[in-house]
Amino acid sequence: MYIVDTSDLTLDIWSLMRSSTELLTKGILWVNAITSMHAPGAQVPQNQSAQVSSGEYLLGLGIGDITGPVVETNMMGYADRDQTDTGLHMRQRSRAWIVADLAEPSNRVVFINADIGMGDTGIRRSIVHRLSHEYPGLYTHENVALVATHSHAGVGGYLENLLPHITSLGYVKQTADAIVEGTVLAVQRAHASLAPGRLSVGNTTVHGANINRSPSAYLANPEEERAQYEYDVDKEMTLLRFDDTEGSARGFLSFFPVHGTSLYQNNTLVSGDNKGMAAYLYEAMVEPDAMPGETKFIAGFTQSNVGDTSPNTLGAVCQSPGKPWDGEPCDFEHSTCGNRTQDCRGRGPGFRISDFESNRIIAQRQVDGAKTLMDHADDLLPITGPVRAVHTYANMAFRTFKLPSGAIVQTCPSALGYSFAGGTTDGPGAFDFIQGDNSTSHNPFWEFVKGAVTPRPPPEQVSCHYPKPILLDTGYAEKPYAWSPSTVDVQMLRVGNLVMLIIPGEMTTMAGRRMREAIRAELIASGIIGEDAYVVIAGPANTYAHYVTTQEEYAVQRYEGASTIFGPYTLDAYIHEYGKLVQHLAPDAAEKPSSDPAPIDLTSEVISLQLPVIQDTPPLGKNFGDVLVDVEVDSPYHAGDTVVAQFVGANPRNNLRLEQTFMTVDRSLDEEWVPVRSDSHPSTAYRWERTNVPFGISTVNVTWEIESNTPAGTYRFTYYGDAKNVVGPITPFIGRSSNFTIA
Repeated sequence: MYIVDTSDLTLDIWSLMRSSTELLTKGILWVNAITSMHAPGAQVPQNQSAQVSSGEYLLGLGIGDITGPVVETNMMGYADRDQTDTGLHMRQRSRAWIVADLAEPSNRVVFINADIGMGDTGIRRSIVHRLSHEYPGLYTHENVALVATHSHAGVGGYLENLLPHITSLGYVKQTADAIVEGTVLAVQRAHASLAPGRLSVGNTTVHGANINRSPSAYLANPEEERAQYEYDVDKEMTLLRFDDTEGSARGFLSFFPVHGTSLYQNNTLVSGDNKGMAAYLYEAMVEPDAMPGETKFIAGFTQSNVGDTSPNTLGAVCQSPGKPWDGEPCDFEHSTCGNRTQDCRGRGPGFRISDFESNRIIAQRQVDGAKTLMDHADDLLPITGPVRAVHTYANMAFRTFKLPSGAIVQTCPSALGYSFAGGTTDGPGAFDFIQGDNSTSHNPFWEFVKGAVTPRPPPEQVSCHYPKPILLDTGYAEKPYAWSPSTVDVQMLRVGNLVMLIIPGEMTTMAGRRMREAIRAELIASGIIGEDAYVVIAGPANTYAHYVTTQEEYAVQRYEGASTIFGPYTLDAYIHEYGKLVQHLAPDAAEKPSSDPAPIDLTSEVISLQLPVIQDTPPLGKNFGDVLVDVEVDSPYHAGDTVVAQFVGANPRNNLRLEQTFMTVDRSLDEEWVPVRSDSHPSTAYRWERTNVPFGISTVNVTWEIESNTPAGTYRFTYYGDAKNVVGPITPFIGRSSNFTIA
């Protein structure tokens, strides 16, 4: 732990940040601020018997590789400085769906589902800029939605604001560029595939895939409201099916809330977590002979009201060896063990096997739900009607509006409470912060630290956020650049009788339910859509503005309430702002809504402290790609065995190999070597380690866990690397293991 010398309180903010990064990121600053993101499920009309004639649309689907630097870069989600990536489990992807009005194709929407932690203003700005130049007049800020799966195992450093940069050592341009490049490619592929087709929608119940990680906060909601719902999280999956004109499925887009935290803070291999895994599993099931990222069928597993959900379905347990409470459930109100947060952790359904097994199980349960709907296409309801999109910017600092009761209220400049630093059961915080504590009597040291790194909140800010005690007054922190967003994207996409609310944050279960109900009621009351209206929530999207809780949950001040950065009326403000835009979804709506100015571009101000790759050097007497540890050649492998090889490596930051791979498993077929596995298969892993820093010597380990259905035959590993010479160019090379057999 760092010791702060209070004899000199003249430290400037940036010096303090750099000198105490380790301390702040383990307990104060973002311990989990980006830990929980969410998007609600769907409001589906019940017992609808009326059949509607199906309509046709222009439909396009595409996929692209967005994997950033898989080593030496902090991972996005847990805000843990120690979680620096060391390799690759499965590549991150963006998937894109385009729906255009067949009669008026300029009326179209683009839904992007990306295997990243959250949407970002700068990333979306760059994507729209590229698309609008390539396809003038077709793709704009109005109709392009960037929605995140909320994976906590992806590459970090791509958001514009300062707060998430604390753990990533600033902005990582290589990460941001990869996301933009791969996402644009996904939309380009979707655009190129546009063809007439039909849409249909339905829902099913998915059990065993999510629980509520803050049940004490959920119980603060009115009893009569809770009585309307069977569960304290949404169990309904809503699915939008994409068919060609012959009725053959081209893909789907599903909405279901479960956090991307199946892989824990101790994981350092880049992955799409359970949503990315679910997409892979479904696409591989449909096209088993295609390599990942090369399927024509596109499966979308989108987040919904995810804020208080968890995939760790066995609940939170005290992991405190030697303590009397070891193995006991955590404290219900505060999620503590022995009055501390660190040992209280959620457990996934496969925790006794591995974290990756829990990830697979949660993914498979979502796959099973989607398959149930896809296998019963005749039971889905056809989508008909116009295609519309509406978008505005809303500055959330002291935004005044009227509640349905007539009361005048306002939002607040952003701020994070003490319980924010307590983390969640998916990713606990540190030090003496706990959830559900809205007192103001805290360790004087933290009072000093919070005043040193962000401004002291003025009285109007304290009053506005009450009862949240402010830890980080991010709304007033502008040096060296804005810590948190003030202006958010407000966006809705309409496809016939389906309306998608694109939310710039993580809504809790009840917040999402209220939002869906309110907008659906407004759609019906205004006559824009009838009783067959479907409303779904998708997020965290476009801008990351942390959490959205109900007022009742906010008062409890668990992690989600403390991370509702615009104050207790945040949910009401969103309902108000989205409600104002409903009229613009009408087919004859011509006038554009008023909007606040767009957020300024911060990319020219961001700071990056990540060191570049200086050089790669092979050990004395070796060459890049040489085998250091070979496969077993004297006896055959069998299903269930793990094959391992180690090579003289080079830093994979030299070449991200987008749309390619760092390794393959090749099979000998008809005297040719055919790649059958890549670094995107869940059965493989790519690990890199720097073994000599001054000389830039490194090793690469590749592994393959042989699946049960693997054909007998002869195989080998191929490793693809790129080495950087200190004075010369980056040079590609290839390494290969010896041949091995599978019996």
